[in-house]
Amino acid sequence: MRAVICTAYGPPDVLQLQEIDNPVPKAFDLLIKVHTSAVHSGDRRLRALDVPALGKLPMRIVVGFKAPRQPILGVVLAGEVVETGSHVEDFKVGDRVYALTGMRFGGYAEYACVKASKCVEHMPQNASYIEAASLPFGGTTALHFLRKVNIEQAKTVLIYGASGAVGSMAVQIANYYGAHVTAVCRERNFELVRSLGADVVVDYAKAGFDEKLTTYDAVFDAAGNIDKRMARKHVTAHGKFSSVAGQGPASERKEDLTFLNDLFEAGRVKAVIDSVYPLEEIVAAHRHVDTGRKVGNVIVTVTGTD
Repeated sequence: MRAVICTAYGPPDVLQLQEIDNPVPKAFDLLIKVHTSAVHSGDRRLRALDVPALGKLPMRIVVGFKAPRQPILGVVLAGEVVETGSHVEDFKVGDRVYALTGMRFGGYAEYACVKASKCVEHMPQNASYIEAASLPFGGTTALHFLRKVNIEQAKTVLIYGASGAVGSMAVQIANYYGAHVTAVCRERNFELVRSLGADVVVDYAKAGFDEKLTTYDAVFDAAGNIDKRMARKHVTAHGKFSSVAGQGPASERKEDLTFLNDLFEAGRVKAVIDSVYPLEEIVAAHRHVDTGRKVGNVIVTVTGTD
């Protein structure tokens, strides 16, 4: 099969398309023909060994010294089940599924094995493979951190980085729970973020933007690059703050994918797609994400889409 191999740590050029053996599913695995994946922060951080909080030497010990031990990146995938292990009961050949693979990666290949008990679920019935690949990372990450700020009880929410993969889902989920949403992003993304459910939008690129913000029951930094001391000033006395930076990885829960299915099928959330690249252009896809200017999700088509 074709797979993109991360041959070393470094810029996007370390990613090379190669021919390797197909994976073989074990008793509890699904063998999935991958139609789409995406380029997310987990992929680019491992590729570049961009881990300032941990330090590069400890990270190399954990994930591989000269190159990742798991050389096929891709933290999400959407595709079709082509084989099931002997102990799999909840999935069958032909099922359209999507998954969050986390540190197991594997999405940048024509086939991948995923344990049926992990964060894998049937795709929303009305979703394309491109749309499905845009949901798991941003959706589950947003849910994880919004729970930390008691999103179900919050009446007012402030979301920094509202136009990214995580932020765009956070806006929609906060809107679903009935919160009044103030979103911080660049002015060029105002129309998009309003369409996702933001009530107020503020341009962080303009001087004094912080003075336009008040206090909120929940404050969420979905980008991880906001001054936390500045952000905490906007939390009410009994409110809470969370950030994707410095709080560990988000949990990977199958029930979160089920919840996202329900929201997508009901039209309460939608996929936000920045651009779509074929697998052969994975280097260009990573270069685009490295610019920090993407909006929503950068999708990679692997074996074709519906």
